[in-house]
Parts: sequence; C-alpha cells; structure tokens
Amino acid sequence: AEILRNVIHISERYIVPNETADSALMFLPSETVYAELYANFPQVVEKSYRLKVWIVSPTTLMATLNTVRAILMDVKMREQAGLIQKEVQVLMEDIVRLDQRVGALSNHFSLAQRDVDQIQTSTRKISSRGKKIKEVRLEEDDDDDAAESLETKPTRPKIVKG
Repeated sequence: AEILRNVIHISERYIVPNETADSALMFLPSETVYAELYANFPQVVEKSYRLKVWIVSPTTLMATLNTVRAILMDVKMREQAGLIQKEVQVLMEDIVRLDQRVGALSNHFSLAQRDVDQIQTSTRKISSRGKKIKEVRLEEDDDDDAAESLETKPTRPKIVKG
C-alpha cells in the first residue's frame, strides 16, 4: 500500500504534461523488496504501468535507463526521418522547377538557333544577289570598254580614186 501511494504521488507530482517527460522512474534500493513486489503484488505493478511510473531496482535501473534512452533515440530518429522526408519533398519540388526552367531555356536556345539559321539564310541570299549585281555590272563594264575601244580607235582616211 505504501509503494502504491508513492507511485500515485510520483505520477501526480512529477509527470506534468507538456513540461516533463511523460513517465517517471521509482527506485527501490532493495532487490528483495523489488522481487516481492513483482511476485506478490501484480496489481500495484499494473497500476504503476498505467500511471507511467516504472519501478526499478539496482539491477534493473541501468537496463531501464538504456531502454528509455533507446526509445527516446527512436523517437528522435522518427522525428528526423519526418524532417528528412519533408526536405526531400522540397528538394523534389526544386528539381521539378529546375527541370521546367531548363526546358524553357532549351526552348529559348532552339528559338535563338532558328533565328540564327534564318539570319544566315538571309545573309546567303543577300550575298548571292550582291554577286549577281556585281556580275551584271562587270558585264556592263565589259560592254562599255568595247564601246569605248570602238570610239577611240583611230580611223584611216578613205582614199577615193576618181
């Protein structure tokens, strides 16, 4: 009955929601008392479990602390896994956004390449027309040279016999 009262006292006084851990340890310094409790008073042990007060002895204290530590580590790992999953989700969204931007940039490059190709086509056409104009001019110059040579040729006087 005294142990149960201590369990209730610990539960009410030392387990404060949102301020302390959600469970507590009650240390029994005697292995004999601990063994007697678990062997002959299972209702006290069950009540302590419901109130989240873990009764420990000198031999079970370290095992219980290690178990609690492992549980807390597991909880932290799960929290970290949740954070990691959130970060991976954000990373995936960033990758999708990057892929869209690369697609848009690729489209811009394709348009720019098309424009360059069209400019080169125009340049070739202009060059071709320029050559044709030059050839026409040269032909005209050749005709002018022939006309000039006819005009500048000395003519011989005609001798008329009578």
